[in-house]
Amino acid sequence: MEYRSLGRTGVQVTPLCLGSMMFGGKTSEADAMDIVDRALDRGLNFIDTANCYNAGRSEDAVGKALQRNGLRDRIVLATKVFAPMDREDPNMRGNHRRHIVQQCEASLRRLQTDRIDLYQIHRPMSNIPIDETLRALDDLVRAGKVLYIGTSTFAAWQLVESLWASKEYGLNRFVTEQPPYNLVDRRIEKELVPMARTYGMALLPWSPLAGGFLTGKYTRTAPKDGEGRHAKGRFYGEHFTDAAFDVVNCLCEMADERGCTPSQLALAWCMHQPGVTAPICGPRTMEQMEDNLGALDVLVTDEDRKRLDAVTVPEGAVLPNYYEADFGPHTYRW
Repeated sequence: MEYRSLGRTGVQVTPLCLGSMMFGGKTSEADAMDIVDRALDRGLNFIDTANCYNAGRSEDAVGKALQRNGLRDRIVLATKVFAPMDREDPNMRGNHRRHIVQQCEASLRRLQTDRIDLYQIHRPMSNIPIDETLRALDDLVRAGKVLYIGTSTFAAWQLVESLWASKEYGLNRFVTEQPPYNLVDRRIEKELVPMARTYGMALLPWSPLAGGFLTGKYTRTAPKDGEGRHAKGRFYGEHFTDAAFDVVNCLCEMADERGCTPSQLALAWCMHQPGVTAPICGPRTMEQMEDNLGALDVLVTDEDRKRLDAVTVPEGAVLPNYYEADFGPHTYRW
């Protein structure tokens, strides 16, 4: 198994991270625990979750899985904080000290562990000063409850601002960023990737398969899949465009030539892009887990990248598939 440094920390992680957004929801707790075991059997040592995933049930499932297999100390365990955990309490959300400290304790209980290896701010908040957030996180690091801190879906300028604040006030700095990144949305290549490489931040892309759109399950002639997330609602109109299907068709052709699945090739492409440490896969079933693990064995050549560059938009997007990921000040509906 290949290992990569988690930014400038020296911690070694596998080039694929197991995401657990489906655990405790569409994926039962029992199935989730089996998926964790399979990922670890294959050699993965990196798991990502969040307090808000299925109202804490994802963290519960991950915690129980690691207790059952006894492999907690082998795992780099990451979780996140920001989203509302009580819709009626205005203080049970956001990036202020009260919520961060409270939710860290709750995550530790659900994960059945004494420390979180990587504690991430799930989204930025322009109305809360970044030093308020960093001071709370710094206290958790100094208390030994958190080892490293990171972010998700921050703009490059917001991360540079955070690095300035950390230096100015003598606080622990963010060492990772989770951006949306895949073949149909490559906007992070313009500013975020160069910034991360300059300052030694690890990039952990989420949605490397564009929410399943790059698996090949949707086609230009038969776009709707009754069980797929893009088969209804706003996703339908956004994703089912000629330009998007040009990417899917090219991906499917190349995957067929190599004897792999489109999702494996899409994951491998993301995994081997400059600046990327480990994309986060989010399997719902064991079948999807097995497919995702196959990406570890897929080779992506320079010629492959040129073919994919011709149908995608380097530094841009065929479709910006997440409205909130606009890499600027945010007003979230969460």
